[in-house]
Amino acid sequence: MPLHIGIVGCSAEGAALCYRTICSEGPSLIGPHAHPEVSLHTPSFAEYVRCLDAGDLQGVAALMLASAGVLAAAGAHFLICPDNTIHQAFGHVVEASPLPWLHIAEVVATQAQARGYARLGIMGTRWLVNSRVYPDALEARGIAAVRPDAPDIAEVHRIIMEELVPNRFRTGSTDRLRAVVDRLRDSGCDAVVLGCTELPIVLDDRNCSLPTLDSTRLLARAALRKAVA
Repeated sequence: MPLHIGIVGCSAEGAALCYRTICSEGPSLIGPHAHPEVSLHTPSFAEYVRCLDAGDLQGVAALMLASAGVLAAAGAHFLICPDNTIHQAFGHVVEASPLPWLHIAEVVATQAQARGYARLGIMGTRWLVNSRVYPDALEARGIAAVRPDAPDIAEVHRIIMEELVPNRFRTGSTDRLRAVVDRLRDSGCDAVVLGCTELPIVLDDRNCSLPTLDSTRLLARAALRKAVA
């Protein structure tokens, strides 16, 4: 039997996309209508936002570990978190966790290396883009991580938090996000990390001027491979 996947959720839309990807792509690995057992736990998103606004990574870690405990009790064999931003607290989580984890940025970095990318633009919340989550994972593989400029970081953060997370997307926001990708391309990037799990809802290879690394689906696929291995 495939391993039981535990999803430590944060924001609803990203967690839902990760869950749907596991369930919809499971049949290609296991058989018709089949996917691994999946459990999802998430506290109120407001609790995460309070910790992030306060720079309280210990608080973020406590929320992640609480979910880990619930999922371990539910029978999960390993954990994933389809939220890039809260991986800032991963160092506080992994040693105290009752179960092993896949790290979203490590999964993305492995894929970037396999595709031969050398310079990646990072898009996500301001908390994520200003952190070391992606620079650490990418630079360990000899790949440069490039942040957008400050106004673009602020605008992408606004669109994520005010539109994508609450599923109230406005006409024209896709064009603003694509313009950020264009500027990353002009700065020499050869691909862009969609480092918010909601960004793949509106951006992909078809409407961007750079190849995209969809962190949500890449993590889901890595979890599927681990579950069936």
